[in-house]
Amino acid sequence: MNKRPRGWARCLPQSLLGRLTLLMVAGVMLTQLAGNYIWASQRRAESQVEVANAAQQLGHSAASAVRFFLSLPPNYRPLIIQQFGEMGGTRFFVSLNRAAVPAESIGPQPLADIALATVQSTLHADLPNNRNVRVAFVWPEHLVVADDGTRLSALPESRVRQIVLAKPAPVLLMQVEMEPGHWLYLATLMPSPYFLDSGKLFTRDHLLLHALSLLAVVMLSIPVVRWTTRPLAALSEAATAFGNGERMPALPETGSREFVNTARAFGAMRERIGRYIDDRERLFVSISHDLRTPIMRLKLRAELLDDDTLRAEFHEDIDELEMMVKGALQCVKDSDIHETPTEIRLDAFLARMVRGAQLAGHEVSFAPTGLSVTAKPLALKRAIGNLLENALHYGERAQIAVRAVGSSIRIAVRDHGPGVPEDALAQLFEPYVRLEHGRKQNSSGMGLGLGIARGIAQAHGGQLLLQNAEGGGFCATLVLPNASGAGGAG
Repeated sequence: MNKRPRGWARCLPQSLLGRLTLLMVAGVMLTQLAGNYIWASQRRAESQVEVANAAQQLGHSAASAVRFFLSLPPNYRPLIIQQFGEMGGTRFFVSLNRAAVPAESIGPQPLADIALATVQSTLHADLPNNRNVRVAFVWPEHLVVADDGTRLSALPESRVRQIVLAKPAPVLLMQVEMEPGHWLYLATLMPSPYFLDSGKLFTRDHLLLHALSLLAVVMLSIPVVRWTTRPLAALSEAATAFGNGERMPALPETGSREFVNTARAFGAMRERIGRYIDDRERLFVSISHDLRTPIMRLKLRAELLDDDTLRAEFHEDIDELEMMVKGALQCVKDSDIHETPTEIRLDAFLARMVRGAQLAGHEVSFAPTGLSVTAKPLALKRAIGNLLENALHYGERAQIAVRAVGSSIRIAVRDHGPGVPEDALAQLFEPYVRLEHGRKQNSSGMGLGLGIARGIAQAHGGQLLLQNAEGGGFCATLVLPNASGAGGAG
């Protein structure tokens, strides 16, 4: 019985092609992730230094602007700001307010936090007498430019060209209290407006590049892996066909050195096994021919004995010997039926066997299912015939049931006899082993039928399962591969 994979192994592809492809893709992905992490770490460190330097320069410029407005009389300040708006030429959007304007911050961002901390420390250092300083990064759509609630979108484009781009960028907002009730409002963009993107590990461009490289690896690796594994598939098919008794041409000795060596070893093994099977058949034929004469002589000499009791005992031993020889020969012949597998419609196939048993006076039931199986007809008939014969000998009546379970066809033959002790089930396949109730029901049997049926099932790539049936009786189930895959679990 095949063991099912456990744990993470269940998620792996079952084919070598799938596993090698998965391994290549996983290797490329891990390499890309490691390279991206190293690159992003270096880029993040460089970005932090660049942002800190840019923020320090902006802080110095803002401090110069504050000192300039502090040097002006309060009534001149609005006029200068109006001139700035009309003439341009400054990097800041400037306004005066009676109180600090609420700012809706963009939220915590590592690079933004570094910039804000640098700007604030620079302003405090350059403006030691102006301790009330507020800085923040705000998205343009949320930016309020006056203490009366006026938003950036309400101003003409000519006044806000310093801080408005086609693609929105965070605006650095600085507010400094010059005197009580007089706050200077400065807004500008960082020298690199989209500096926040430099700290991202994955961007759309990076993801597209990785996807293209992965696609290239998959497109190149699948043909290479398929070309590499094709000889292994041929070897698997040859081994399966040889195990089923089919004649297959020799494997081509092409491909890698390892496969050529494997193909040669497989060919040599197939020849040795073929010679062994042929020698075994010739040996049993020779034994059958050679033992026939001594057994006949023993029978003739037994007839010359005067003691009737002794003569009867001799005849009984000779008959048992002859039966064992015939049984062994029959076992070999039944297991080595050379046929070509063909598609068998089980309804008609089993119906003929059932009618034959019913004509002999036996009670056998069978329900058609419409299923088919690919097998050797004579061998399959011998296997099912042995199971049916056992069921009719040891049970009152027999039932044959066919069903498709996953990738297999199951042919169950059940009797309604006394069943088999659980501890004796493993012994039923051994030759010449017959249980007590079996000898009573069928004294002429030799105990070879189940072994022959199992050999035929294994030659088809299946198995024979034995168990006591629920409600009494014994059930032998012949499990054969379902090449068509039709049917569901029953």
